[in-house]
Amino acid sequence: MAEQARIGQLKDKVGREVKLAGWLYNSRSSGRILFLIVRDGTGLCQCVVEKDRIDRDVFARLKSLGQESSLTVTGLVRIEGRSPGGLELALTGAEILQETSGYPITPKAHGTDFLLRHRHLHLRSQRQWAIGRIRHTIVDAARRFLNENGFVLVDTPILTPVAGEESESLFKVDYFGTSLHLAQTGQLYLEAAAAAYGRVYCFGPTFRAEKSKTRRHLAEFWMVEPEVAFVDLEQLLELAERFVCSIVHRAAAECNVEFEALGADTRTFEKIRPPFARLTYTEAAELLRSEKTRDFLASQLERLMDRRNVTAGRIAEIESRQGQPLKQRRKDADAAELIELRRRLAEIDAAVRNNPRHAELAADFEWGKDLGGSDETIISRMYEKPVFVTHYPKQAKAFYMKTDRSNEKVVLNFDLLAPVGFGEIIGGSVREDDRARLLARIEQQQLDVENYRWYLDLRKHGSVPHGGFGLGVERTVAWLTGERHIRQCIAFPRMMDRVYL
Repeated sequence: MAEQARIGQLKDKVGREVKLAGWLYNSRSSGRILFLIVRDGTGLCQCVVEKDRIDRDVFARLKSLGQESSLTVTGLVRIEGRSPGGLELALTGAEILQETSGYPITPKAHGTDFLLRHRHLHLRSQRQWAIGRIRHTIVDAARRFLNENGFVLVDTPILTPVAGEESESLFKVDYFGTSLHLAQTGQLYLEAAAAAYGRVYCFGPTFRAEKSKTRRHLAEFWMVEPEVAFVDLEQLLELAERFVCSIVHRAAAECNVEFEALGADTRTFEKIRPPFARLTYTEAAELLRSEKTRDFLASQLERLMDRRNVTAGRIAEIESRQGQPLKQRRKDADAAELIELRRRLAEIDAAVRNNPRHAELAADFEWGKDLGGSDETIISRMYEKPVFVTHYPKQAKAFYMKTDRSNEKVVLNFDLLAPVGFGEIIGGSVREDDRARLLARIEQQQLDVENYRWYLDLRKHGSVPHGGFGLGVERTVAWLTGERHIRQCIAFPRMMDRVYL
């Protein structure tokens, strides 16, 4: 009797008869032989169906089966290098659970709006499947690192009266007649918990009501936030380095199939090792205004145009074959490649359009402003490894960040920028531990002191140097997968102009 198995387990079952349950991803016919690609959530498997070796009625039904029909298949696992995963199933039986037709997401190219409207189905597509599994591994790797390094999980409130970031980006909520808002961060509560446990973290959704449509912004996103008592800025940087390296190396080791499906080269992750580059904010500002940056952006534009010409040429080559008598397998491969090439071309065109504006913004950068998305893109493109930017101007940062006692104009904070243009994935700081200074900053930013009485109280009873940071899950997934828009890095994105399901 065939044993029940999943596609991800087949490498250990060569020569054995197994039963798989899944959905039809794709199919093609070669006369008396059918080639069915079945997916079950763990991978793809080619199932070879010979007409003379299976019930004729079943063969006929399988031949006309529509994409995403559900079924079970039974057969012998054998090695086949040309098949997905290097294995295939020689079918001896099948049971169709539901026949479907008219599945809306086909191998042809679809627009962004169409795919977002069909997000509940788009999750089944190979690219989204791979991104989702990589995200799962990143989340698991983050939890493992923290759990193995003495951190205690503390679940912080989502409904809160205190603002952790700009008050302009709060989602307000009526809480039984009291005005609260959705949490921007769990950090303030973690500071209280760190005084109890020493090392703590929270992992959950955070919310920002920013009216932004950039590729780096969502209204709801997930963040993992460690907080540590008895720590200074340098120790925080070292913790962030080890944390990121652990996540990257675990994802590279455990998601080979998924990265391969995305066309990503995991060998580049070998470079992600300590120490990361370090710049102060002042050094970053000088770099942006420098001739080095002007020359770098000019060379970037040349490389972009070269890539554009190659990509456009390949698109034209494939399009020239359309209408020719090609095998269905070739047509499907061309359609899939066109989707990716057109996506890539759109990204290149956007980068070409943005290049002059980015150069202008960099040349005019003024000390005291926060780094913008284009500034982060420029700096991070200059490095193959993540880069720390530290000691930002106090005027540009949150009230809880500790002022550098050797330079009252800056705070002891950092952002970690992912390389090759992906920008900030971590923001963190040492927290102000002096009650009088903290109160002055709260009042300076015109926040309601009453809402922060408990937070100020932490500075009265055993205040110590402490700090932490938050890593954005979607931005980290985008960096490692090469996905340019973080809306693709969460199953059901929440954006300023779209909440469909």
